[in-house]
Amino acid sequence: MLVVPVDDEATLVVPRLEAPRVRADDRLFELRPWEETEDPVALLAGLVGARRRLAISDRAWAALLLSLQRALPSASWRPASSVLGRLREVKDSEEIAALAAASSAADRVAAALHAGEIPLIGRSEAEVSAEIGRRLLAEGHHRVNFAIVASGPNAASPHHEPGSRVIRERETVVCDFGGSLRLEGDDGPGYCSDITRTVLTGPPDQEVAEAYGALQRAQAAAVAGVAPGVACEEIDHLARRAIDAAGWGECFVHRTGHGIGIEEHEAPWIVAGNEELIREGNAFSVEPGIYVPERFGMRIEDIVVATADGVRPLNLADHDLVVLEA
Repeated sequence: MLVVPVDDEATLVVPRLEAPRVRADDRLFELRPWEETEDPVALLAGLVGARRRLAISDRAWAALLLSLQRALPSASWRPASSVLGRLREVKDSEEIAALAAASSAADRVAAALHAGEIPLIGRSEAEVSAEIGRRLLAEGHHRVNFAIVASGPNAASPHHEPGSRVIRERETVVCDFGGSLRLEGDDGPGYCSDITRTVLTGPPDQEVAEAYGALQRAQAAAVAGVAPGVACEEIDHLARRAIDAAGWGECFVHRTGHGIGIEEHEAPWIVAGNEELIREGNAFSVEPGIYVPERFGMRIEDIVVATADGVRPLNLADHDLVVLEA
């Protein structure tokens, strides 16, 4: 755990056995390994001292937080994202370049999917997911964060876990994938990609074709509406209005987007009720979807950046409905 006081130097507390994995940098933090016979919670409490307004990582284990609350009973707690979120929301030019590189690599995988280079029919979702992951790594990512492949009725579940179901003819297949990519010379966590394209394994019937047309219009309208000074909820509204107008409103069951950076999901949140204004340098997804339970689903997702001139889409892979018959 990294302990960062506002009035003192930072300290990175790690088990002794993990210390060799840390590249120490005295300019950033003091390294404090703890022995197996030490109590790390007591060590953390000692570093906190008399400070009582504390923020803790949103991803910290509950067991650690509960132990710290017992050790520091008079402290008040809040999520670290309430402090760090606003700092990380706006990306500088180097961060945008890293996001663009990751998005371009993901685009190349999406292009291979559209070109039929990733066979679908007769393969399991898990097999296709594994191939997409391998291709992300081959295109420069150092880690695969997720590779959703959802076919037929499974496509109606936005975060479906790829499994043993074999992909059949004349089905929608939602492929949502991303990873982390480091630019040359960077040994940090890297910046994330996240793209979704929906393909068909055979000619669409009229209902699926009409639904996809509505989805494509909704996603394009939302992307076109991105600009500094626009409320986050307005982008959600633009996507939702187009889908509502086509009669599919009840089938759009999630927010339109999320921020992205060194984590695949971070602020800002593109959702109804979020009145926060988009700022230049915000990077986030625009990903409306239509999901018909037990029948089919579809989603289109791009990463975009708000610029002084409006919007810069980072994903340029084809948005049209692609039919793959092999």
